[in-house]
Amino acid sequence: MKLLVVSGDELLDTSIEFLADHLKSGDLLVVNDAATLPASLHGYDARGNRLEVRLSGQLDERIWRTVTFGAGDWRTPTEDRPSPPRLKEGEEITFAGDFRARVLRENNLSPRLIDLEFGVSGEEFWRDIYVHGRPVQYSYLNDGLDLWSVQNVYSGRPWAVEMPSAGHAFTWRNLLWLAEKGIRIVPLTHAAGLSSTGDIDIDRALPLDERFDIPAATMQAITRTKARGGRVIAVGTSVVRALESSRYGLTGFTDLKIGPEHELEKVNGLLTGTHDVSESHYQLLQAFAPVTLLERMSRHLEERDYLTHEFGDLCLILQPGAAG
Repeated sequence: MKLLVVSGDELLDTSIEFLADHLKSGDLLVVNDAATLPASLHGYDARGNRLEVRLSGQLDERIWRTVTFGAGDWRTPTEDRPSPPRLKEGEEITFAGDFRARVLRENNLSPRLIDLEFGVSGEEFWRDIYVHGRPVQYSYLNDGLDLWSVQNVYSGRPWAVEMPSAGHAFTWRNLLWLAEKGIRIVPLTHAAGLSSTGDIDIDRALPLDERFDIPAATMQAITRTKARGGRVIAVGTSVVRALESSRYGLTGFTDLKIGPEHELEKVNGLLTGTHDVSESHYQLLQAFAPVTLLERMSRHLEERDYLTHEFGDLCLILQPGAAG
């Protein structure tokens, strides 16, 4: 798998197998250990209209923020999907048998963004989700995804509705090589949300509020790393968002939007997938590098045929002055 290393003004083509060569002993990698849920559910409204519901984030034991889609599935680009039926407060959606949910409210942002209260909770809810749900995926893929294929090797709590994909290239062998070089790896959990809905108003607002939980031991490792002159490298944009929200506490929901005006406090570098300039992820990258450099990166990625979706190639961006 290709890796583009961006350090200062230098662009270097390499591969993920040589990531350790571009880090140094004493650096710290922070990973998002959230496991990916089967967050796509197909069902029918009270009038028999077929629709798809994609979980966006859990608000309470039974209540989830969701995004609705019209008939069809992932094989059709999200922006080309037909509009879903307008759902009324109190209306019931049936997914299978007794697995149902009631519409609580529409979000002011869009009638497609709704809060649903599921009729079951606890063990029953999780059983139904894993029996009837499928991983969220997009039309650039040729085949349907299995749930195992959207998990990172260190995945733990089932919080993410889309894969925290910057870690997808890691194997236990990669992680062992990093550890042998003196590069420590610590986790946090961030409920990575939907990356695209096909609704202009929702997509413009992404990322929505997302839950995070940072272990005290992870924050202690960050403090020690910085005190010793090491670098903190976030594996994925969800890790950046969680760490930069830690000024408000180590657990909760974050509505932090990171862009060019944001001064990074916790993070010195980012391992990330490649993203289109229209995506919210690209806005976050501007906290790490100026637009002129990001434009050079984009041209370079295209000229060298890097793969640019969540199962594609990766970039390591080190802040100026953070080179090893």
